[in-house]
Amino acid sequence: MKKYLPYLKNKFILASTLFLVFVLFLDENDIFSVISQKYKLRDLKEKKAMMLDDLHVTTSILDKLKYDSEIEKYAREKKFFKKDDEDVFVIFEE
Repeated sequence: MKKYLPYLKNKFILASTLFLVFVLFLDENDIFSVISQKYKLRDLKEKKAMMLDDLHVTTSILDKLKYDSEIEKYAREKKFFKKDDEDVFVIFEE
């Protein structure tokens, strides 16, 4: 304990230590909030990438739907539309 006493009496070391403790643990932007914000940012970037992929798929479908034949094909295959004299059987695989 006696070998640490001169360091504790030094006002510069004491002030620096108190400042570091305040900045790392007690401040509004402490180390824990910075780490959690980095995790949230990473998750948001992943969600953004997935949304951009979905946007590209949707845009390509929309480009295809500019033609009447593609509209009918899409309605029949994806939305299960039918003509008046038809029966549609939907088979789902598990």
